[in-house]
Amino acid sequence: MKPCFAGLVAIVIVAMGEPYASLGAESVVKELVLYPAEVVLRGEGARQALIVTARIDDRMIDVTDQVSFRSLSPEIAVVDAEGVCRSVGDGHANIVAAFQGHEVQASLEVRQAKTFMPLTFERDIQPILARAGCNSGACHGKASGQNGFKLSLLGFDSDFDYDSLTKEARGRRVFPAVPESSLILSKPTGMVPHGGGKRLDKASLHYQILYRWVAQGAPRQQTGDALLERITVEPSDRVMGNEAFQKLLVTAHYSDKKKFDVTHLSTYQSNETGIAGVDENGLITTGNIPGEAAVMVRYMGRIATSYVSVPLVGHVTMTDQDYDKLPQYNFIDEHVWNKLERLGMYPSQPSDDATFIRRAFLDVIGRLPSAEEVGAFLKNTDAKKRQVLIDELLARPEYGDYWANKWADLLRPNPYRVGIKAVLNLDIWLRKVFRKNMPYDQFVTEIITAQGSTFRDGPTVILRDRRTPDELTTMMSQLFLGIRLECAKCHQHPFEVWGQNDFYGFAAYFAQIGRKGSGLSPPISGSEEFFFNRSDGEVSHPLTGQTMIPRPLFGQAASQGDRRETLAKWMTDGSNQYFSQVMANRVWADLMGRGLVEPVDDLRATNPPTNGPLLKALSEEFRLKNFDIKELLRTIMSSYAYGLSAQPIERNVVDTRNYSRHYRQRLRAEVIHDAICDITGMPSQFAALPEGSRSMEIWTHRTPSFFLDSFGRPDPNQDPPSERTGETTVVQALHLMNAENIHKKVIDNSGMAAKLASSDCSPSEIVDRLYLSVYSRFPTQEERYVALSIFEKEPGARREITEDLMWAMINTPEFVFKN
Repeated sequence: MKPCFAGLVAIVIVAMGEPYASLGAESVVKELVLYPAEVVLRGEGARQALIVTARIDDRMIDVTDQVSFRSLSPEIAVVDAEGVCRSVGDGHANIVAAFQGHEVQASLEVRQAKTFMPLTFERDIQPILARAGCNSGACHGKASGQNGFKLSLLGFDSDFDYDSLTKEARGRRVFPAVPESSLILSKPTGMVPHGGGKRLDKASLHYQILYRWVAQGAPRQQTGDALLERITVEPSDRVMGNEAFQKLLVTAHYSDKKKFDVTHLSTYQSNETGIAGVDENGLITTGNIPGEAAVMVRYMGRIATSYVSVPLVGHVTMTDQDYDKLPQYNFIDEHVWNKLERLGMYPSQPSDDATFIRRAFLDVIGRLPSAEEVGAFLKNTDAKKRQVLIDELLARPEYGDYWANKWADLLRPNPYRVGIKAVLNLDIWLRKVFRKNMPYDQFVTEIITAQGSTFRDGPTVILRDRRTPDELTTMMSQLFLGIRLECAKCHQHPFEVWGQNDFYGFAAYFAQIGRKGSGLSPPISGSEEFFFNRSDGEVSHPLTGQTMIPRPLFGQAASQGDRRETLAKWMTDGSNQYFSQVMANRVWADLMGRGLVEPVDDLRATNPPTNGPLLKALSEEFRLKNFDIKELLRTIMSSYAYGLSAQPIERNVVDTRNYSRHYRQRLRAEVIHDAICDITGMPSQFAALPEGSRSMEIWTHRTPSFFLDSFGRPDPNQDPPSERTGETTVVQALHLMNAENIHKKVIDNSGMAAKLASSDCSPSEIVDRLYLSVYSRFPTQEERYVALSIFEKEPGARREITEDLMWAMINTPEFVFKN
């Protein structure tokens, strides 16, 4: 619906959050901007929507519905109150938009005004079917169709849809002799009973287009016709206030350089409706929640995105220049501060040294610092001690095991499917990769081009698990490009540009993998298998049967002889932004608590990063540093933003994605388990591992551990890439409080509590040691007072008090979470 306002007063109050009366009459509207400024209309009934924005206090406000439009040549073109121009006669005309004493003009040229331009199924009809929801998954687009009428999902198969409309049902769906009797017109208008209800009004433009198309004989797009190259949306980026409105304008660009307004034929969807919703006509409406949203626009399989930012209400109590005075340790800080300034937020204070050392240890090597390490760091007065700590942690041997453990979730298959020895071999290879800091592009290349034995060459185990080109396609594209192609296997991706041609062209790279051996025989699968490159093997398109030529998803791939080598070279090339961005995003999410893109491996236009310039800069830095993962870690951890406190302030308490503060994360299952072992001084014993092994060294999730299962390690039956659960649960809380194994570790005669109690340490020294071991900090004055008072009340229960304190501290959020 057209939003109604009493006048400019309402606009300014709603959109800007400030009373109109407080603004000077001459300073309110600084300029008007009309888009598009130049228009060409072709054919009778041709249309073009206009949008007008006003610059008010350096913010662009949509005032299209408040503007007074008029045509200076109504015999050439007319314009209605909504700002929609229509052709009348050939020639040139000017359209004037007037608002608050300002005027702006658009220049129109009308051609062939008395001729109906021919309609085509692809250009004009399929978009209407999509807007009406006819080819959606809930209606005729589902696998079995609806009531005998089936369309391809979102119109990805034009041939199928055209035949379904014109050749099936004995021609009743399209009847050119009497167009209004066609089912395509009578059912959606409710003239004939329709299970989907009324979808069209007989007076609507869409009905008129459908009617004309049927009357013209239901024409198809002809060979040689101009092809749709892309669509654009205006505005593509807009800062809006609370409860504000913004109209969108969508333009289709064709290969013959012609442009058409397709706003009325496009479909719209917001990824954050609570922040900014969008209706079927492309009208964006913001709510009262600050943040960002991406509005997806789709037309004929092409996608464009409009990004909406809604700043926090009120003002930061400082000047704009003060953002520039925030510390900038490297380029990351500049991008984070720019984003916070755009949203009216401000960063928290930096974290203290105790918080930083615990955070850094957990992020780099997945273990807590010892009490001695914390004490030494807190006493160190060197201004560069944080950078020194980062460098020392990256050089420690635990780094390899921790990061191999992370990647095992993404690559390690079920040993009962591919074989125990094979999975162990893959795990050993992963640990070697991270211990020697193999460049990420080489790491990926060795996986993509894997050859050899599953008992000797670790990456071949992945090929043993994913045995067909389509399985490898979905896994490799998601892991290493952040592109999820699963949908495109069967139909056009609903939120992206990928279709079946893209999927099977990519799958063709894996069509010539040769195998020698007995293959799989679950649940044993103990045999060795060899992988090599064959000279034959192809992939066929499931609909056309066409043999697919290997083709990258975008750009060009120079042939390297072997297909997989060609793919690996294209994938890891510096010009492939997806490759570096998805890994930079993974590492950023591990360190900062949330990815710039979530999920971390779903990079697409309709799932934009919260800070696009930052992600681009991170990926470029990663590429320039030769895909060195340690260098990427060092860069992020050296930023001022990484060291921010997790404590929110007034101007960022609502922020969950712009890094104005550090976001707490629950520790990984293995990290919590090993931390308890370190704190209590009592190691665990795992099946098929040497005595004293840490859970970080487990090579398969089949190793029994109720503790690790409770804290969200992946299901061993789940196919990689596997998801970990990072949430807290009642089971976890109950396990920490009641688990027999944890209790035994705390009270063991050889444990840390017993040793502290029997030592010469004073109660105050015992309390310090516990706090340094569990929380990596000294106790506060209040905490020390409470703990010492317990020792004073029960002087003969020194050991029991030490054990109880240790147990109680392990059962707190401060221990379970990385602050």
